[in-house]
Amino acid sequence: MRFENFSLIRKMLTHSYMIVAMLLLTTLACSKDKDPQPQVTPPINDDPAQYGLPFAGVSDPADVMLYQVNIRAFSSQGNFAGVTARLDSIKSLGVNTLYLMPTYPIGVERGINSPYCISDYKAVNTEFGNLTDLRNLIEQAHNRGMAVLLDWVANHTSWDHVWMKNPSWYARDNSGNMYSPNGWNDVVQLNFSNTDMRKEMIKAMKFWVLTANADGFRCDYADGPPIDFWKQAIDTLRNMSSRKLLLLAEGTRSQHFSVGFDFNFGFSFYDQMKKVYQQNQPASSLYAFNNSEYSLAGANQWVVRYITNHDVNSSDGTPLDLFGGKNGSMAAFVVAAYMKGVPMIYSGQEVGTPFRITFPFTSQNINWTLNADLVAEHKKIIALRNQHEALRKGTLTTFAHTKAVVFTKNTASETLLVVSNLKNSEAVVALDATLTGFAWKDAFTGADAGTFTSLTLEPYSYKVFIKL
Repeated sequence: MRFENFSLIRKMLTHSYMIVAMLLLTTLACSKDKDPQPQVTPPINDDPAQYGLPFAGVSDPADVMLYQVNIRAFSSQGNFAGVTARLDSIKSLGVNTLYLMPTYPIGVERGINSPYCISDYKAVNTEFGNLTDLRNLIEQAHNRGMAVLLDWVANHTSWDHVWMKNPSWYARDNSGNMYSPNGWNDVVQLNFSNTDMRKEMIKAMKFWVLTANADGFRCDYADGPPIDFWKQAIDTLRNMSSRKLLLLAEGTRSQHFSVGFDFNFGFSFYDQMKKVYQQNQPASSLYAFNNSEYSLAGANQWVVRYITNHDVNSSDGTPLDLFGGKNGSMAAFVVAAYMKGVPMIYSGQEVGTPFRITFPFTSQNINWTLNADLVAEHKKIIALRNQHEALRKGTLTTFAHTKAVVFTKNTASETLLVVSNLKNSEAVVALDATLTGFAWKDAFTGADAGTFTSLTLEPYSYKVFIKL
């Protein structure tokens, strides 16, 4: 090869390298100007689709009239169908909200057949039927204008719960062992420091709102889980679209109101009511307990008042046992219904069931043919509450008396006076001066009562008047 030809070739190669280099630089510059957009993974949402339409008739919390359904004792069938068959009777009482005791499968390991020993948060207890039966019960309640709450047991599960595959989801004692809370040996304590467990719990609550169209929850032993868990759960539930949910804490912590529960349970009020009847404490002693239970309540947050429920009926006795028979128990119910709070009736209370429905609620069924007079009286008391905004959410003013609870409830447009004798002896009630000098009418009959400065009440009787 000649030298001059080699020189020419070298120049050509050098020129080619320069072209390649320029092309490479141009490509890199273009890449810098047009960075590829990062791949965005859409959030995983494996919540079930909404079944049916959200119920538009959920009551304002202040207007709720609650009915607790003990499914096992409610009918001879002891199932969802047995409850569905009596929805008209429940509705006729004036009820607008039901809560069903737990509807989930029950654990077997270390079990005592308690409905509060849950083995799967996302399944239906076949003892009561199937998902279709539950959906039908809720749908039929909705058709009658009643919301339905499910009972939620967040603090613990059964020892054979499906979550046992995640051992870190359960709390440990100092020896590293799982343990039962409060001596409830059939259940095991959950670990609320585990974020995955908390998320799965909240997801399970959403599941029933979507899958069965439930309208909220009564949260069992709400004092157990940490308050920040309830904040997390309630915020999530409140953010569900197109839903108005009612949330009831079966607990004593006033902080339940601060994290968003609509209702707290009136444990201390109930306990003091027993002392008024059984330990001769003054009727007006109830006022302090009423005030303490509302210490952190907001403008539309309420305490659930009751004279019986599944726990105390089994452990303490029936309303007839505890509160002076038919008449005494109705005098107590008037206070629970009208004083300040949301009243609750427990299955069979309205017919004066004469025996305890004892745990685990499988041995006896309610006889719905008993005491038609008591049924009528419950209807009368509830109807008056439903008719008068003042009784539901009016301003409460109390007056001291040893035997009788005496108070007014008033709004800008009406004032009602309630006097209920909680003692088995006659009560003479001298009215405060602010309640005299004008006429009243009987709230139940509409008859004019005129003006008066005192009232005499028979043992275990009550009177309600409307200011004219």
